Amino acid sequence: MAVQVGVTIDRSSPVPLYHQLAEQLRAAITSGRLLPGDQLENEIALAERLNLARPTVRQAIQELADRGLVLRRRGIGTMVANPKVHRRAELTSLYDDLARAGGCPATSVLRHELVRDERVAAALDLPARTELLSVVRLRFSGDRPLALMRNWLPPAYHGISREALEESGLYAMLRKRGARPVVAAQSVGARPPTAEERRHLLLKAAEPVLTMSRTAFDAGGNAVEYGDHCYRAQDYTIEVLVDER
Repeated sequence: MAVQVGVTIDRSSPVPLYHQLAEQLRAAITSGRLLPGDQLENEIALAERLNLARPTVRQAIQELADRGLVLRRRGIGTMVANPKVHRRAELTSLYDDLARAGGCPATSVLRHELVRDERVAAALDLPARTELLSVVRLRFSGDRPLALMRNWLPPAYHGISREALEESGLYAMLRKRGARPVVAAQSVGARPPTAEERRHLLLKAAEPVLTMSRTAFDAGGNAVEYGDHCYRAQDYTIEVLVDER
């Protein structure tokens, strides 16, 4: 049965009618008034109820579909999709992305220790015997595990505490210490999860993880952090802007 959402259309506003509709439906989804699996009114019913042209309603629903908020299925209609995190391929943290999207990010620090790792030291352009701060965090969206994140930090950032990382994002902590990551070498892939990843992310053996490895540098070319993260693939997408100018 379709769920009817209260919508107010202001025809005197400079905001396009389709965008007004899309934003109010988006707000209903992100606030929980519309839940995953809920069916939206069909285009004809919605257009008649709001006195809008059907192409206007279609454009609004397509905007939601493009953002991964709803699924359109022939013969079934439009349904609210399972929540996903949409992350642009840019220098932001998952904590910031979740907070900006109106989510409730939470972090459990699983390991926080000084280590030596020649491979990571080489990625950070540091001597092989350099002590690095190694941090392993489990990131939640609400009470749902989303990502298992491993990071290594140069000596300048050894003072970042376990408690601080459970209260905020890593990049926020780096910024407080004067670090300004401006460029990164990043790779994205997918693979089966390890036993540890399955346990923490509540995955079955056949369910894949999306992976991201990144070395971030400041404006002076100094390495700020090396990260090796994995995400629940069914709950996560990465958006890439291609500009051929």
